[in-house]
Amino acid sequence: MGGFARVFPLPGRWNGVCCSGMGRPGGGADEPWSEGLDMKTIRCGLLPGESKPVVARLNEPLRAYLQQCLGMRVELVIGENYVATGEALRQGRLDLAYLGPVTYILQSRAAGLVPFARPSHGGSAGPTFKAAIVVASDSPVECLSQLRGAEVALGDLASTSGSWVPRHMLLAAGLSAERDYVRRHLGAHDAVATAVLERRFRAGGLSLPIYQRLLAEGRLPPGGLRLLAESSAIPEYMWTFREGLPQELQLALRQAFVELRDQEALGAYRAESFIPAVDADVDRVRRWMEELLQARLQGSEHGLYREHLAAGPGPLGRLGRQPAGAAA
Repeated sequence: MGGFARVFPLPGRWNGVCCSGMGRPGGGADEPWSEGLDMKTIRCGLLPGESKPVVARLNEPLRAYLQQCLGMRVELVIGENYVATGEALRQGRLDLAYLGPVTYILQSRAAGLVPFARPSHGGSAGPTFKAAIVVASDSPVECLSQLRGAEVALGDLASTSGSWVPRHMLLAAGLSAERDYVRRHLGAHDAVATAVLERRFRAGGLSLPIYQRLLAEGRLPPGGLRLLAESSAIPEYMWTFREGLPQELQLALRQAFVELRDQEALGAYRAESFIPAVDADVDRVRRWMEELLQARLQGSEHGLYREHLAAGPGPLGRLGRQPAGAAA
């Protein structure tokens, strides 16, 4: 599969320990639910929010858990970029994928993708996270409006917290892309942080949880960067099924995620648990995307419109919800 890093685990067998009642729905718990299913491997897609080795390492506990629960080989497939992962799910080359709100919204316009689980962090955060805009610690910039005329480092073009939400934050501060600042898309969140630390850009937008983990793991020096602004709460990423995935497998995967209690697997998502997800959970992001698109179309530049089309099939204005029943 071109454009992907694939992690091939050793086949495992479900031993009944990690998931209760994981037999065939309606059958005994010790009857393999997957018996007779014409699938040997479950392909899980992941976005390259950080370097591929880091993404694979963080998700290995979840992969092992799912493989043990389901008694099927589980393979992690990390895309070259966000669009590659989203398109692979839409085209049926992945069985499920962990998609950010923007990637999900763009790809679900042309396929019956089914969101089913999202991480919840407990407390007031719940199933949300935030984006951040950072500057070098000695930067004279004190507010977003002072980034007028600057080059701003961003993540992948389709990244929610690495691109769209930081741009929405800047728009709220009166700054329009290309007219008031220059966007430089670097791909991964850690690359954005490093570029700002090295003073190649005046500011950078990235996921706040990833920024905090980079600090905690010592991958960024303490005091090297300064948090300039945080976004409002963003709906969390969603594990999403491809169209046409067998219903029995969907039911087994839903159950496996809801029953997940392995602290190492949950820790990679900063989660207390996984809770059900539906299409409407990302409506807030749809509104932000529309505001950005409309602001851009009202100007003389139409780059964002072309970018919107490149991220997936369908015209502008089809950012609406899935048809009724599509995300059941």
